[in-house]
Amino acid sequence: MIPMTLREIAELLGAGLHDVADDGARVTAPAAVDSREVLPGGLFAATPGANVDGHDYAATAVAAGAVAVLASRPVGVPALVVADVRLALGLLARHVLGRLRPAVIGLTGSVGKTTTKDLLAQVLERHGPTVATDRSFNNELGLPLTVLRADAATRYLVLEMGASRKGDLRYLTGLAPPRIGLVLNVGSAHAERMGGGPAAVAEAKGELVEALPPDGFALLNADDPYVMGMAGRTRATILSYGVSPEAAVRAEDVRMDERARAAFELVTPAGRAPVRLGLIGAHQVGNALAAAAAATALGLDPARIAEGLTAARRRSAGRLEIVERPDGVTVVDDAYNASPESMRAGLRAAKALAGGRRTVAVLGTMGQQADASRARHEEIGRLVAGLGFDVLIAVGDGDPRAMAEAARAAGGGVAVHAVEDVAEATKLATALVEPGDVVFVKASSEIGLGACARALARA
Repeated sequence: MIPMTLREIAELLGAGLHDVADDGARVTAPAAVDSREVLPGGLFAATPGANVDGHDYAATAVAAGAVAVLASRPVGVPALVVADVRLALGLLARHVLGRLRPAVIGLTGSVGKTTTKDLLAQVLERHGPTVATDRSFNNELGLPLTVLRADAATRYLVLEMGASRKGDLRYLTGLAPPRIGLVLNVGSAHAERMGGGPAAVAEAKGELVEALPPDGFALLNADDPYVMGMAGRTRATILSYGVSPEAAVRAEDVRMDERARAAFELVTPAGRAPVRLGLIGAHQVGNALAAAAAATALGLDPARIAEGLTAARRRSAGRLEIVERPDGVTVVDDAYNASPESMRAGLRAAKALAGGRRTVAVLGTMGQQADASRARHEEIGRLVAGLGFDVLIAVGDGDPRAMAEAARAAGGGVAVHAVEDVAEATKLATALVEPGDVVFVKASSEIGLGACARALARA
């Protein structure tokens, strides 16, 4: 955050100052929406949530060091009162970014955004001060919070941009106009909110490349026809990436080791270099290539890009997070979220990691699948059986039951169990898991199945 006085912020936002003894007091630290994450000298944004209202924590935030609270009503402590806290936070972020000059990279896609963002950040950090989206703070609230962490020293600003409906990316790119736009893929996530099918999702995701300037770069996945179909929607230079031989940034000689980690030859317009990933799953090749394409557009040398990718490790919890127990059990926690695409990739990664070891899948609902939900859960059930998992524990009523039924009908020797909730799944999995097993846990975040993964890791 660049230092600004409360008076300057109030004038910018058209905010009223309440309970402020000194309007010259300076905000010098980033903003926060969680009073537990307030830094001394920061700004606390009081936003209403599903279960709590940030205004109720205003005094706690000031006691923790916040200079003031950005609020929609007076709160009894120094406050900048505005009509809409979220819109005001976005306006503040846009103003701050306008006073800085980092290279702004925006990335979007149905799956893989957070992992790709983490990979790219680790490549860029080796070359200059980098600020990247924390966790998956990729919406109209999370993106401004990321921008407000930047300061005059920031060279690279990596912004994960989520879209649950059309217009979301147009809004986000208006707050933080990117020069480099990276589109990963078009899948089924949020499809029902965007109009139904992949074409509607592509229409929404393509808003990112429409926002790029003529001197920018649109990084498009050559392996996804819906993404490549966005080429005509941008004024920027197109740089394709993928395993396709036609991709400008591509992987050759891809191979997997006994720990399900990929190695390959990175090929770019500027040369080639070997990469050995530390993340599990064949799908990580695509994420690494996306990060490599962004680094290539920024002018980094292929050898340096490869070094960064090889050194990179998992940063975000609940995404193929591996815990090795003393009894040889490997718990793979992929329960941060779930879609059919990420479920397939995770199951295959866990099975590859297992080699010949016994495998247990604890799976819950994949949300936001609309009318296709039952069929997609049944498809995952058949995949579990087809991959040769030994045990499936399906968690929840409705679609998970359909998943269990499909797995049972597919045969293959998988032992299928259907349970009501996370507590029952945890109890059953704890009893069924044997020394040396690989346990894969995944569901949409609202299910809370990560609690099962954590309990299994501690068992």
